[in-house]
Amino acid sequence: MRRGERGFTLLELVLALAIVGALVVIAFSGVRIALAAWRQGEERTEAHQHIRSVVLSLARSVSAAYAYRAPRGETPTPELLFAGTESRLEFVTQAAPYPTSMSVAFTAVVFELGTGDERRGLVIRQRVLPNRNPFADATVVFNDPTLTELAFSYLDEGGAWQTTWETEVTKRLPRAIRISVGGMIGGRAQALLPLTVPLRVGTQP
Repeated sequence: MRRGERGFTLLELVLALAIVGALVVIAFSGVRIALAAWRQGEERTEAHQHIRSVVLSLARSVSAAYAYRAPRGETPTPELLFAGTESRLEFVTQAAPYPTSMSVAFTAVVFELGTGDERRGLVIRQRVLPNRNPFADATVVFNDPTLTELAFSYLDEGGAWQTTWETEVTKRLPRAIRISVGGMIGGRAQALLPLTVPLRVGTQP
């Protein structure tokens, strides 16, 4: 070798390798963070779509609500089978949430928010009509614990929203039902925009 020419020293090689290693670690950390964010976004999207699909299923059954009159229990006098509170809805529909294998014209359905130890979240019960105790005898066909909020409100003839609906007083179904839901999305409780469902078929008893 000519005088004045020399290679890298051991210290320079070690420093260069350390810098390259640090850059590789930083690059892989960035990729890992990006993948985690993408995965979290996908999970949030799937949870949102799931809750939205459940709401649309509820709306489909509610939109087919019918003013069904029949005796209830031991009472011989027919009454309108509909009752609504802020957290529970009992009605008769022509579009059951879970159709049976046989052809059925009317199904009694209950939507409610379970808060007990046995069932939490959205609970759907249904019973084929005719039946003397359609809502009390309804069996659970669906339970979704991911829904943490469920509220109903009812549009009266004057255009005002009510938190309860008493058919003994109104003698008819509400003009529309507003469904508000919320669920766990991305580990946090989040409410969706309320969905208003007009009742067009059989609203008059």
